[in-house]
Amino acid sequence: MTEMQKSLALFSGTVSPELAEKIADTLGVNLGNIRLEKFANGEIYARYLESVRGADVFLVQSVAGDHINDALMELLIMIDAAKRASARTITAVISHYGYARQDRKAAAREPITAKLVADLLQAAGVNRVMTIDLHQGQIQGFFNVPVDHLTALPILADYFKNKNLDQDKLCVVSPDVGRAKAAKKLSDMLDADLAIMHKGRPGHNKAEITALIGEVAGKTCILNDDMIDTGGSIVAAVETLKNKGAEKIYVCCTHPVFSGPAYERMNNLDVEEVVVCDTIPVPLDKQTGKIKVISVAPLFARAIANVYSNGSVSDLFDPDFAL
Repeated sequence: MTEMQKSLALFSGTVSPELAEKIADTLGVNLGNIRLEKFANGEIYARYLESVRGADVFLVQSVAGDHINDALMELLIMIDAAKRASARTITAVISHYGYARQDRKAAAREPITAKLVADLLQAAGVNRVMTIDLHQGQIQGFFNVPVDHLTALPILADYFKNKNLDQDKLCVVSPDVGRAKAAKKLSDMLDADLAIMHKGRPGHNKAEITALIGEVAGKTCILNDDMIDTGGSIVAAVETLKNKGAEKIYVCCTHPVFSGPAYERMNNLDVEEVVVCDTIPVPLDKQTGKIKVISVAPLFARAIANVYSNGSVSDLFDPDFAL
């Protein structure tokens, strides 16, 4: 048994066991044994079936899915159980940070749920949080413990580079102003042009594109967002690009939330592919159409290994500022 296997303990919640297995395989460790069940009334029960005393515990969970509240509560209970079992450190590896969209008071009498979740994680006893492509980067400031904020942009860039698309026609498109900075980074990685849309929301979970800055006529457009929920914003953005003369369109995002009519909308889109990461599980039967899934497991595994060995993870946050 290696030193890493003795001291690094990796466990998975019930939402993303496949991602956790891939991370464990990349690290060369065995996924830890934990019992997760529900009482008859729906309360969650957790028990580690191996010692975690003195171990650096990493808990892989995506706060997403049809039972998002159960996913969050399960993670909190896993943290509490590890703390009471005398783990040396506890790191929550949150592949999708749920409730992140409410990161400010956009209207009177609204909550700030991203801060609430941060408070809950810290109250449970987490020592560190590792996540990827938060809805807004400043959510890191809601924590009083270290936050490793990774990005999937290099993984997405590599995917599109390997497709050997016509470089002269390539254009990265941001679906709204808030995503413009990330889209600029992706366009730099691909040496592509940049276009930015302005999105309005006439109602809850409704979107409309009110303006487009940049030239997309005759271009191969890569529409990039941090997440796709119901897909309404993406449908509106694709329609706008088609109306403006885009030749080909690819859609990509980090988090495939895919609620309600999203799968049907994605497969009916007039695009080449919808490329997503495995931060949230996409059922195999849904991956047969336009939806392509690429894995962030190697990225998380590298970050976990670097944190465990006290190495630098700055190049995993933002390649432009690697130290």
